[in-house]
Parts: sequence; C-alpha cells; structure tokens
Amino acid sequence: MPARSRLDELRQAGKPAFARALAEIEAAPWAPATVALLDAAHAASYGRVLGVTGPPGAGKSTLISAIVQGFRADGLRVAVIAVDPSSPKSGGALLGDRARFAFDPEDDGIFVRSMAARDRLGGVAELTWPAVALARALYDRVVVETVGVGQSETEIRDLADRVLLLVQPASGDMLQFMKAGILEIPDLVVVGKADLGPPAERAFRELQAALAHSAGSAPPVHLVSALEGQGMAELFALVRRLLASADGPPEHPPRWLEHWVRERYGRIGCACFRTFRQRFPDDGPFTLLARFARCFEAVLPPR
Repeated sequence: MPARSRLDELRQAGKPAFARALAEIEAAPWAPATVALLDAAHAASYGRVLGVTGPPGAGKSTLISAIVQGFRADGLRVAVIAVDPSSPKSGGALLGDRARFAFDPEDDGIFVRSMAARDRLGGVAELTWPAVALARALYDRVVVETVGVGQSETEIRDLADRVLLLVQPASGDMLQFMKAGILEIPDLVVVGKADLGPPAERAFRELQAALAHSAGSAPPVHLVSALEGQGMAELFALVRRLLASADGPPEHPPRWLEHWVRERYGRIGCACFRTFRQRFPDDGPFTLLARFARCFEAVLPPR
C-alpha cells in the first residue's frame, strides 16, 4: 500500500491502528514501508507539539491532564507521548500507558502511549522521534512528557514546537536549573502545586528573580494548581497562543536529526552525517537516516 494511502487509512481507523503502527515502527524501524510512512507523515505534518519537562514528582502528568482537557474543549484531537523510566526487569516503561493521566479511555480524540527511555539520556526515547513525526500527521496537538529534566535532558527543545518547564515548590531545584542551563530551554515556566500556599509563592518569586537576571528575553512564569484549577485558565490561554504562533510547514531537515545520529553513532558519525546529507537534499528525513545507517554501519569494524 502506498505510504500516503496508509496515512489516510490511519487517520480513519483511530487509536488501535495508530498503536499498531507504533508497534511496527519499534519492531522494524528501517523497513522500507516504515520509512516511507514516516516520510509521508513528515511531509503531511499539521499538528503542533508541546513538550513538558520538569523533575520527577513535579506534577507533570496532572498538569498535562488539565491541558489536554483544554485542547479537547477546543475540539482538538490530542496524542500524549509519555517517556517513562525503564523497568530494571523488563526494560519497558515503568509507569505504563494511562497509569497516571485523568483521561476518559472511551474518548477517541485522546491517544496515550508510554515508552521507556531505556539507556538514553536526552529526556526522550529513541522511539519518540518517529512516534511524534507520525502523530503530527494524525492529531491536532501532540504533548510529549519527558522522563525528567537535567543537564543532558534537553532534546525536547529540538523535538517540540514549544516547551513548558514545570517546577515544584521547596524542591531546591532552582540553583541546579540555573547551573545546568535548563532555564534556557522553555518558552514557558510554571510553578505547580500553588495549593501549598507560601512555599509555592516563594518559589514563584525566586524563579521570577532568577529569570530577570538571565541573558536574553525571559519566558513568562505562571503559578498554578492543576488539582484545584488555580491559574489554569490563564495558563491554557497562553499555551494556546504559543502553539498557534508556531504554525508553519515542517522544518526540513528537522532539527532532531543530528541529535539522533550523535546518540547512535557518536561525534564522528555526526560529523560524517553533516557531509552525507548534503548529497541527498531531496530525501525525506527517515529515508536519509536509513540510507546513512546502512552506509555508516557497512564501514564499521565488526563488534
């Protein structure tokens, strides 16, 4: 079946078909049909991607649940891709699909998929890149929750159209964020758990002060309680505007390509890829990756 026809079929078939397509991508990422489908999805992309990052326990899943409900109220179809810690036994996602999101499982307009980070340090899983590429061609909004936030976990900046950083009160994370350059990543910073009162208000003031002394334009800061709804209407209005302002054709080649190559083949592979891709300017991003992987691995010494 031609890739565009398969894409049209996925749009009509709903969540089970999308879940099966992701399983096929994971099982055979370089299969010609998989590569053609992903390139067709990249070319037909229309969805906007919101990345949500923050330390474990900050309340990312609760906040995402509230944001997704706002998207659904706008009549938008939403895919949520949650990158979870890996199970030490199975290697799979530790928390699992829908284990912590407050969504109606019967709502065909919401798709949720958890995937294990495994040994990746960028905050996202290897499957996240193709999953987001396909989701952008099937859903109006895609929300990606990273496994955490840290100095090495900044790939979400190149994957998402807009990034939201969630901070929890009284956590002592502020200095670490500043040292690691995390505050340079987001388009929007949120202090959660406003229902805690003074600790949340103090974290909000500290964050505003820290950003006021940062280089360049500082992202807006909001204080919210996703559980009680405090500040959520204002936050969602800003998220809506930020994603709307990101409208435009998909970038070619997408920014994440070099991150993917560097993670898989190191700095030497990344340097080779920069030259290699100049030879195939008309290739779709996944065709280009598949072609490079075949060529580069052919000259690697046997393991």
